[in-house]
Parts: sequence; C-alpha cells; structure tokens
Amino acid sequence: MRVLLSIKPEYAEKILDGEKRYEFRKAIPKAAGVKTVVIYATMPVGKVVGEFEIDGILSEHPRDLWSQTRDFAGITKQFFNAYFSGRVRGHALKVKKARRYSQPKPLSDVIAHGVPPQSFCYLT
Repeated sequence: MRVLLSIKPEYAEKILDGEKRYEFRKAIPKAAGVKTVVIYATMPVGKVVGEFEIDGILSEHPRDLWSQTRDFAGITKQFFNAYFSGRVRGHALKVKKARRYSQPKPLSDVIAHGVPPQSFCYLT
C-alpha cells in the first residue's frame, strides 16, 4: 500500500538527494502494510516528484525522536521543536530508498480530485 504525502519542496529535494533520511509527522497512516510514500512537493512546485520506501517508523517523545534522528533529519532543531511543540509523541518515517521521477506528474495523475492532502492520503 502507498500513501501520498504533501512535503515542502525544499524537504522533498533533500529526501530525493539522500540528505534527509527521516520525514517527520504529527500523525501517521494507521492502515497496515503501508510501504511506499509518494511525494507531492507543495507550492510553488505543485507536482508529484518522486517516492520512497519506508524502512520503519519511529514513534517517540520529541526529545528522544530528535536524539535518534538529528544526524539525518534534514531540518534544524529549532524547526523540529516548533513543529512538535506541545506534543508528547512525534513520528519519523525512515527513508529506505528514494526515487526521483524523471518527469514530475500533475497531482491529478495520482488522485482524481487533484486536491493535495492536508497531511496524507491512501493510494490504491
């Protein structure tokens, strides 16, 4: 099973370049068997640019999550702290293998209604 994630272009690029090996989320898919993330780079790109396999999901208190992921977080500690402010649990999808599409796709090629998900949506 695959999910579509909306990711800021700068972080999508870091994932596809191998610099960012964790994608942080406040909520994660609950369905079993999610193995692949399809990356929608938000505006100003506004395209589906690639995908990555999930090598596991870490779910921890933000302090512990940062200590486990900081070397390949691809974000600053300040941004991380602001993102998880007030949370007792944060999640990190570990990137196993990222693949950039040779040609970015319009969102409507992936989901019929063409509206980007707020967080994520399942793909069939």
